[in-house]
Amino acid sequence: MKKLFVLGMGLCLVLAFSSCKSSESAYKKAYEKAKQNELAEAAKEQEAVVEAAPVVEAAPVVETAPAPVAPAPVREEKVELVSGDGLKAFSVVCGSFGVKANADGLKSTLDAEGYSAKVVYNAERNMYRVIVSSFDTREEAAAARDAFKAKYPNRQDFQGSWLLYRVY
Repeated sequence: MKKLFVLGMGLCLVLAFSSCKSSESAYKKAYEKAKQNELAEAAKEQEAVVEAAPVVEAAPVVETAPAPVAPAPVREEKVELVSGDGLKAFSVVCGSFGVKANADGLKSTLDAEGYSAKVVYNAERNMYRVIVSSFDTREEAAAARDAFKAKYPNRQDFQGSWLLYRVY
């Protein structure tokens, strides 16, 4: 008797689940249809704008003198060399860390990219600075900083690179 009852319940369950149309809800179907209509309208509007756009002739190019570039700001700090070799008066700093291991990690990354990176320590601020390159003049350092930032346009941390003047 129990077997017959279980068999009957199983048959009822199979019939109940097989009669469902689909697992998608009507709301989801309506949303997708509205989204398709919205995309189609946007495409029509864009085509209308392209067709209605007037033809504009290019104006002649007039060369002007380049605007004077303001000197790059420089921070003055008393730092001591922790790792790396040869620190000059002006340096390009690409990272500042409170933990030495983090600074060493960035230095290793830069060394692998072909730079001769250095790590310096600022005792007043308790910060480790990672230096990409070091120069005798401010102009050379500013040019190197701009070139470094241009080489890595997608790295926001490198876009904040700045110049350091070493105070003794």
